[in-house]
Amino acid sequence: MPITYNDLMQVSLGQLDTAVSDWKKAVDNLKQLETDARDGLKKKSDRARWKGVNAGVTREFVDRTAAEFADLHGEANGVYQVLDDAHRELESLQKRVRTLTTEAKDKGYTVRDNGDGTVSVDAHVMPGTSPKDDKNKEERQYYADAITGKIAHARDIDASTKLALARTHGNDPYNAGHATYDSLNDAQVERALELAEKREDMTGRELAELNRLLRHNGREKDGEFATEFFQGLGGPRQTLEFYGAMSIDGTSGDASKTRLAGVQDLQKYMGHALANATDPYTPQSLKGDRQHLPSWWGSEFRKLGTQEIEWDRGMMNKPYGYQVLGGLLRYGNYDPAFLTPIAEHVTQLHQDDPYRFMSNKPAGSDDGYGFNPSGKLGTGNAPLNSVLEALGHSPEAAEQFFTQTPTAYNDDGTIKSGEKPDFKSYLDLFTTKDFEWVIDTNSHNVLADEEAAKKALNFGPNALGHALEAAATGRPYDSDTIDPSVKHSDAQAKLVHDIVEKFAQNPDLLTHNMNGDLKGEETGPLYALRDSLGNISADYIADFQRSMYGESADSKAFPVNGEPANLGSGDAQKFLGLVGQDPDAYSAITSAQQAYTANVVQDFLRTEGKDLTPEDGARVGHLVAPGAAIAGVMSNSRADAIYDYHTATNAEYNEAVADNAKWVNRIVGLGTGAIPAPFSIVGEPVNWLAEDVSESVVKSAEKDTTDEAESSAGEEYSEGRDAVAEASAAAVSSYITHHGGIDTETRDAIYRAVRTQAGVSHSDGAQWNSSGDGS
Repeated sequence: MPITYNDLMQVSLGQLDTAVSDWKKAVDNLKQLETDARDGLKKKSDRARWKGVNAGVTREFVDRTAAEFADLHGEANGVYQVLDDAHRELESLQKRVRTLTTEAKDKGYTVRDNGDGTVSVDAHVMPGTSPKDDKNKEERQYYADAITGKIAHARDIDASTKLALARTHGNDPYNAGHATYDSLNDAQVERALELAEKREDMTGRELAELNRLLRHNGREKDGEFATEFFQGLGGPRQTLEFYGAMSIDGTSGDASKTRLAGVQDLQKYMGHALANATDPYTPQSLKGDRQHLPSWWGSEFRKLGTQEIEWDRGMMNKPYGYQVLGGLLRYGNYDPAFLTPIAEHVTQLHQDDPYRFMSNKPAGSDDGYGFNPSGKLGTGNAPLNSVLEALGHSPEAAEQFFTQTPTAYNDDGTIKSGEKPDFKSYLDLFTTKDFEWVIDTNSHNVLADEEAAKKALNFGPNALGHALEAAATGRPYDSDTIDPSVKHSDAQAKLVHDIVEKFAQNPDLLTHNMNGDLKGEETGPLYALRDSLGNISADYIADFQRSMYGESADSKAFPVNGEPANLGSGDAQKFLGLVGQDPDAYSAITSAQQAYTANVVQDFLRTEGKDLTPEDGARVGHLVAPGAAIAGVMSNSRADAIYDYHTATNAEYNEAVADNAKWVNRIVGLGTGAIPAPFSIVGEPVNWLAEDVSESVVKSAEKDTTDEAESSAGEEYSEGRDAVAEASAAAVSSYITHHGGIDTETRDAIYRAVRTQAGVSHSDGAQWNSSGDGS
């Protein structure tokens, strides 16, 4: 029976530990017997001058006996190594599952074994409340998924161990010398390669087994499994042939939904494994060395990138290597030495001929066909989209790509000696008005469907936004973790400065006049970037707050996360006004702005609170001013999108802000340096400050509205102004509620100053953005 949650929680691994010790003794004893047989019995036999029957029978018997001792030692060592690895890994998994269970129970949850290898995490429903009132569903799902994942890993170890032991024993009690393994990992690699060799002939069950092996072992820190798996496939070309065949098999018109799901998993797990295998900085493995593929794999992939790949003789549609490789690169955090040259090469090939790769796509097929079974941002025929998405998951490589001097490449992926590209940076290249994006879809009638064509044309700009996010923030664009140790580098801050300046001075790149409601304005080619630019703004919210009223570069009141971006006030205001016309960007900026303002106010009150007097109210008011000005820009920007461009509704803005936990938690968690980060998982209820800010953000967004008549008349945004005044006051009341220590007269003076300054600054921001309209 497969392992269940209760099994993993309750089983004692002591007997397995004893078995490991016993087998270790057997290995040592058999090693001695092997030595005695080889150096004693066999040597004497070899030196003896046998005659007659003894010469043919006895010597052969001695030789076979000595060999059998060697086989027995090898078999026993294989059993020991497999059991030792299994014990170590199961012990680690059991410890983690017990820790997760304890954490869940400490928060009032109950972990329920579903009996099928999964668990459910339930909340205690208080009398008089409904299960629908549960606010911690996301957190409970996190625990359920985490525990279920560990159980699945334990099941895989159990199955792999059984298979390895059976092969080691060989099911022959009279003959040793069957499969031998130096580790459980070796047995798992062997099985994975056996399955991969079947390629499209893998059954659904076998594909699921391969995916489990890749999922649980492909991302192990030492990289041993991943490296040996790709080496076992044969090399870069064989890797592309295998993945190409499988991706087409799973996305063909007659493939079942189950097969498609299996190939989607294969894409993900192979991608992560390839990133692991090509990382030269993996920790030292148990074998005592670093496990990774040699650097020539990268140059070979570049060479194959422009060559046709054929996995079946006589194939009609032969994809280029980069089209196939791109599907794998979309998953995993790749080392810069491997990914950045590939990304540069692909970008330059695209610049030279945007349709070079699209010319051989199989026209007329469903959009599901392709080398990107996930279906996210294209079918995979345009490798530029793929490498940009790869950069979006690989922050270090993305930073190098956008901040270092570009290297010129030949068609075969080798470096052009002594030559430079005809552009200064990839940011400059992608933001030139004549840069051509392609429609990455297989549908033959996509041009007849205007909406589908517009959507497909945005795949590339969306992927570019993801790459810029990773480069600017130092983390994968879709990461939900919070790491206070990740600080903005000088290169990253300079990149953000350039991004803000670039789009502020070229607003037509981001304009979204989809309905043509503003005459003389065309939709910009990169408007799909705005949600990503909003995330970058949120991550650099301290720099934007500094820019509103020209705060000094060494400001202690408004600390930045790492190196300062030194944004120009005019550029920052225009940039935020452009980006805020997207509901998701508005949500990120609004959430981050209020969270950062709350941090600044909390930090100040924690330091000065007990010594404050009514006359000090203005000092707190000055702290909320920059954030309120940003809120004013957002109010005006929101009204522009709703009433001028008609590209969004109030409901869409409010819905976007309702899902604000990511940025509130991230900014509150990072704090100002005085407030420690109390958590590591976005979505987890962090502390009272994050909860208070989240509630305040939603209320502010719902109130930040103006009607069409007011917008047309250019009137002040009174609702938005009131909303930011209340939110600013809430930052003070949150502190007082949880700490106290400020007398009533001083508290009232602070509230008055905060509300007044917030209202004035909101008007400033709205006016700044309104006077700069035309974007």
